[in-house]
Amino acid sequence: MTPSSRPRPASPASAAVLGSVLALSGVLHLVVPRVYEPLIPRPLGSPRAWVLGSGVAELACAAALVPTRTRYAGALASAALLVAVFPGNVTMALRTRRGAPGLTARRVVAWGRLPLQVPLVGWALAVARGARVAAPAGTSTLGAGANR
Repeated sequence: MTPSSRPRPASPASAAVLGSVLALSGVLHLVVPRVYEPLIPRPLGSPRAWVLGSGVAELACAAALVPTRTRYAGALASAALLVAVFPGNVTMALRTRRGAPGLTARRVVAWGRLPLQVPLVGWALAVARGARVAAPAGTSTLGAGANR
């Protein structure tokens, strides 16, 4: 990949928007957990605990995206969280197939969200690249390592 063809890192504004999306999702997980409980694969046990835990994780990732010093680690954690919740999204989509004739709004949302995970993960990684590039010389961005 040539330098001119590399994807550009995301701006601080992009980190703020991603943080807002994660914060909203985190709050919704905590306020209306029953909406998210069908996403939890049965072998994992209590859906409520997983939903509340993922809401807290989303809020933590959102908070870590705000300060420049933690943005890199927060963006990587956000990407990891988005990958980690993907099986839940697949579970929700598969469960909407059982006995549900036609295209209901729930089925459309459940299946439509699957391909959206890829650009969301890419967005979080772009924010991480932007945080790494934007870090002033001689400072350390958490998780970025001393040698860039």
